[in-house]
Amino acid sequence: MTTMAEPVWEVGAELGEGPVWVARDRALWFTDIKGRRIHRFDPASGERSGWDAPGMPGFALPAARGGFVVGMADGLHRFDPADGSFGMLAAVEPDLPGNRLNDAVVDRAGRLWFGTMDNGETDASGMLYRLQADGVPRAMGGECVITNGPAVNPDGTILYHVDTLARVIYAFALDADGGLSDRRVFATIDPVDGHPDGVSMDAEGHVWVGLYGGWSARRYAPDGTLVETVRFPVANVTKVAFGGPDLRTAFATTAKQGLSTEALAAQPLAGALFAFPVAVPGLEGREVSVGI
Repeated sequence: MTTMAEPVWEVGAELGEGPVWVARDRALWFTDIKGRRIHRFDPASGERSGWDAPGMPGFALPAARGGFVVGMADGLHRFDPADGSFGMLAAVEPDLPGNRLNDAVVDRAGRLWFGTMDNGETDASGMLYRLQADGVPRAMGGECVITNGPAVNPDGTILYHVDTLARVIYAFALDADGGLSDRRVFATIDPVDGHPDGVSMDAEGHVWVGLYGGWSARRYAPDGTLVETVRFPVANVTKVAFGGPDLRTAFATTAKQGLSTEALAAQPLAGALFAFPVAVPGLEGREVSVGI
């Protein structure tokens, strides 16, 4: 099954990432990591807003006490859209100044999971973390150059983690206390199909992944079978999120990072926010409530 995505905001992000539907706001939020911006899109009204960030925002996820938790190069920050302010919550990897935070998810218990990566995309210094109840990030494994995901299945028993440069999506068993075990290969991406980027889940437990350099997003069944492909008119698809009142609109961020002058001319929509309808809705989003 193949669908075509359509642009909804020609925002021109250098590295669009981290789309998330915020139910309390009825809007989609996402970041431009290299453009150092946080964006908000209201599909009902068409309203578009943006804020400058003091660093490279890998993600912006809603916090239970208001505002957002934003991951940047030096750690986790609280962001208040009302006045555009940022405040440090927790330092992450202060001994690795070449790293930055990249992608994240909130699990059913309100715990924040996030990954780090080498900003130069060469050293295997990236790691998967979980924010503990005491506000201290705990390394959970998953060492690689570029971490992506994570994502958690509907019943909270599986966590998916992406090693982008190895082109592998892994699955871990996730226990009630936030422990990981039994890592296995869930899916691999052929080099001709690009690199797996961010992953997200739908209500049937299927895994959606954006393909950087692959001109598409894919949907995999829980057993790892490819069941659907959505094509894009741009090469670098980074991540899918589900929104709208019924969570049946998929939004996808894209990037123009690394494209040549010729490629940019051929892909005028590179860096845009896209959307497409889905038959199976996404999962209701969670707010960060643990450790902040």
